[in-house]
Amino acid sequence: MLKSVDLLFITLSSPLQVGIYEDNRLIETIVTHEKSSDILPKIFDELSRKYVIKKLFYANGPGSFMAIKIAYIFLKSMSILKNIPLLATDAFYFNKNQPIKAIGKLFFVKVSSEIKTQKLEIAPEVSFMLPDVLEYSEFSTTATPLYGIGAVG
Repeated sequence: MLKSVDLLFITLSSPLQVGIYEDNRLIETIVTHEKSSDILPKIFDELSRKYVIKKLFYANGPGSFMAIKIAYIFLKSMSILKNIPLLATDAFYFNKNQPIKAIGKLFFVKVSSEIKTQKLEIAPEVSFMLPDVLEYSEFSTTATPLYGIGAVG
């Protein structure tokens, strides 16, 4: 009998990370430097043969808008086709609320619950981490990408 799991996708930057969670606990990790558009279908296919997928989670921004769009379109399609709920949260959940590179010296920052851009002279080293325990309360069924973030320019 196959285990029932939840899948968490962080596609904001390279490397792409996928966490496999059983009872909210991380049991397996996939890390790859391949392009989201090339690897997401392969990873999903492989994992759907190995597990029963209960829920899909992903970081819906900010980060690489193209990578976020690709992840959203793919995961939303799988959600509809396979009848699996799709949930999302912002990228700050995965990097301890550190600034996230936008363009040039501009970075996305989260103040209270608002995401803004801010100029930083020294670029912080940012990495995204899969949490050991998935906190469902941090995710929303409003899973569309975060397009409403202030203009970068």
